Amino acid sequence: MRASRRRTTVLAGLLLIGGSAAAQPVVYPAGGQTPEQQAKDQAECNAWAQQSTGVDPLAIAQQSTSTPAPTGGSGQRAKGALGGAAAGAVIGGIADKDVGESAAIGAVVGTIGGGMRQRRQQQQQQSAYQAQQQQAQQALDTYQRAVNACMQGRNYVVN
Repeated sequence: MRASRRRTTVLAGLLLIGGSAAAQPVVYPAGGQTPEQQAKDQAECNAWAQQSTGVDPLAIAQQSTSTPAPTGGSGQRAKGALGGAAAGAVIGGIADKDVGESAAIGAVVGTIGGGMRQRRQQQQQQSAYQAQQQQAQQALDTYQRAVNACMQGRNYVVN
């Protein structure tokens, strides 16, 4: 009994973390159920919802906390500057121009190109992260609807 109560408490906390607090249901024991009976029913409904939907809120919460949000660049500007400077120096040498000036121009162009690559990479990472978070939220919503249906079936009012 203690483990199921702990699991129910953990699940409730995770659902609050996963979604907005306003979206969490309020459960009223319409049949005069005791707090112990309500805890038992809640644990059984959580287990049923997990089995019927295939959604494990603990796994989703762990995945959400272990998957970091996209971070800043990965040095694309610096890489672009180095590559551009090298290319500029080579081109300047071939064209019989000032190698230092050509390298400087190449570094500027490389920095701009690297910055563009960096922004594109960050946008792709952000899009993937948002899609993953949206899928997780949809799964949690499905799970919560199943829990609510189960509790309503056991004579609780769920709002």
